[in-house]
Amino acid sequence: MARNISELLGKDADYLLGHKSKTISKDQLHTPNPNFVDQVFTLSNRSPQVLRSLQQLMDTGRLGGTGFVSILPIDQGIEHSAGASFAKNPAYFDPENIVKLAIEGGCNGVATTFGVLGMMSRKYAHRIPFIVKINHNELLTYPNKAEQIMFGSVDDAWNLGAMAVGATIYFGSADATRQIVEVAKAFERAHQLGMATILWCYTRNSAFKKDGIDYHVSADLTGQANHLGVTIQADIIKQKLAENNGGYKALNTGGSSYGKLDEKIYTELTSDHPIDLCRYQVANCYMGRAGLINSGGESKGASDLADAVRTAVINKRAGGMGLISGRKAFQKPLKDGIEILNAIQDVYIDKSIDLA
Repeated sequence: MARNISELLGKDADYLLGHKSKTISKDQLHTPNPNFVDQVFTLSNRSPQVLRSLQQLMDTGRLGGTGFVSILPIDQGIEHSAGASFAKNPAYFDPENIVKLAIEGGCNGVATTFGVLGMMSRKYAHRIPFIVKINHNELLTYPNKAEQIMFGSVDDAWNLGAMAVGATIYFGSADATRQIVEVAKAFERAHQLGMATILWCYTRNSAFKKDGIDYHVSADLTGQANHLGVTIQADIIKQKLAENNGGYKALNTGGSSYGKLDEKIYTELTSDHPIDLCRYQVANCYMGRAGLINSGGESKGASDLADAVRTAVINKRAGGMGLISGRKAFQKPLKDGIEILNAIQDVYIDKSIDLA
């Protein structure tokens, strides 16, 4: 297994598998393991019902019992338009095929919309943990705007058998304050009902792209988004993999004053290595007490398998909890989608791939 992973990583194999982090020590992290719920969440205010939901999520699929998770997210029918998302594979206009892919792909859970999970609830709610994505950016409004709105109630998610709810906040956007308050209240209600909570902690502001660099994926800005996410009691944080750093610095040029920073963020707590950038994201999740799952990103075709494995290796070696990958899997024939999901899971099963 390790040999195949090395082959997929290609020229980056030694760079990623041999890296020894000299930033935030791995000894400071709370890392995924079979007893993660006992070690972390039994110390928290989470109810026995929430603990059961978290444990069921972590005990399902090929990664069941490891503390790691592989989740299939398909909300792109709303977020990116159904046509753009499913044209490559029209079978996924049918919600049953979404749930089937998650089950046959060995995932811990399936994260998708009220409509998909409500339509398939009685057939599949007892077979795989449902994660209902409760808000979306509906994209059809013209001109488009970055505004997450609720598509249903937390109580409705519970009624259709969900183990968890998921939500997105566009941190940094003009609409962020409303979203923070709204999602915080929704997460409080979800915990009252015994469901776990997963937050898509995305940064969103046109000013975050500067001088040809996209700081939406900078370690400092995404790290702070993560820290805000765990503050409203998200149990698991979903974040794009950090690709650069210095977002605060870039936005503070030309006499502007944005946010606050410490130079140690750039000189001691991170480096330019992708594992160290991701570890800073983990650190902002209360040093891993809330699990970090990185997104798989868009489908690019032939490189998807290698790209997915690369992201999984970075996440695992940084101290993350797993991957939440959708487009790379569902925009392909079922067999190929399962292969990618299994390849991601193989990284977390492989004990030779350890913390950096």
